[in-house]
Amino acid sequence: MKSKLLIFCIIILYGSQIKAQKLITLNDCYQKAAEKTSLAGEKSAYAELSTLKEENLSKGWLPTLDANGSFLYNSSVIDMGGALGSLPIPGIADAIKPLPHEQYKITIDINQMIYDGGSIKNAKALEKADLAVNAKQTESDLYKLRSQINTYYFNILLLDRQKEILNNYLDLFNKRISSMQSAVNNGVILKTDVDVLTTEKIRLQQQLEENEIRKNALLKVLSEITGIEAEKSASLVLPNLPAEFTNEIKRPELELFDLRKEQLEAGIGLINSKRMPKAFGFATLGYGNPPGNNFFKDEFAPYYVLGAGVKWNIFDWNKASNEKQVIRLQQGIIENRKTDLSDNLTRMLEVKKSEINSISSLIATDAELITLRKRITASAESQYSNGIITASELLNELTAERLALINAELHKVNLAMAQVEYFNICGQELE
Repeated sequence: MKSKLLIFCIIILYGSQIKAQKLITLNDCYQKAAEKTSLAGEKSAYAELSTLKEENLSKGWLPTLDANGSFLYNSSVIDMGGALGSLPIPGIADAIKPLPHEQYKITIDINQMIYDGGSIKNAKALEKADLAVNAKQTESDLYKLRSQINTYYFNILLLDRQKEILNNYLDLFNKRISSMQSAVNNGVILKTDVDVLTTEKIRLQQQLEENEIRKNALLKVLSEITGIEAEKSASLVLPNLPAEFTNEIKRPELELFDLRKEQLEAGIGLINSKRMPKAFGFATLGYGNPPGNNFFKDEFAPYYVLGAGVKWNIFDWNKASNEKQVIRLQQGIIENRKTDLSDNLTRMLEVKKSEINSISSLIATDAELITLRKRITASAESQYSNGIITASELLNELTAERLALINAELHKVNLAMAQVEYFNICGQELE
């Protein structure tokens, strides 16, 4: 009964420790960093800006209303009475009043676009292209954070592996020092043998303290970048990587170049629409003296004017042609830059692939090296027990074994980091 109760308590305590331990994945860091950075709100801001701009463009089809008012004074006007006074018609000169010198009018002018040559449609297409470019630029800037996150993330992973190994050896040294102290008390070995191992124990404790300080500093920086509250007990895990390595590159920077070319192409459509004829209608509702063009009526009265018009720029001195040529040259520059970036990324992939192969070959021999080191250490311990070698020589073998274990963990972490960087260069998302 007591044994069952003990097992139950162990399970409860172990389970609570697992629950308290926070697991952090590399993909979590990517996503949280993208959400925390000041760039995170740019996509929604650009989308809102684009919506407002498109609404304003659509309003180009709505009539415009303008209120105008004016006062004119003409120093000389037509005197119809004087002009007709020579006619042999009695009283005609007195019947026709002279035209007024003053003109007053208040009007509301209405203009309605009937046909714009595709200007609004092409302007909307250009605005959509601008939105796509801005969104992809933000994505590209966010993507650059990944390299920075990788450095901190994998350094923390390496420190965790080192800490685990150092703690194991610290336990080993504590046990060995305890057993050697008994031998010293019995006069079997010298006190200096214990001092040799105690010195190494102190070095191990110093390395553990340094490890803790460095890890806390890296966790703090990682938390600042990602917004993830990473406690000391937080555990970082190696990412799940795709089984196959691809040579296909899908970086957002390359997609950005394509979108910029499309943006320029939309600009050509807008230039073409400027050369198309425009048709419009107009109306004027006014109140003035004289009303409209009725100059013989010297009083305030309402009036209106209706009409329609066509405007067509039939010759622009090759201005549109030059603008299109400028865009073509800009597209060529963008294509050249895309090619250069693609070539650079391909070369980076080759270098990273060589690094992965090199680390993999080291890992392939790490297990054999550790086995040999453990065998040598076991032999050294036997030789020390038989008085063949000194405590310092035993310590050298223990240190060599520990370094072999640490190097093996270092190779594993470096391999995972190199593989992650390879997929990041390709633009492939991690699971």
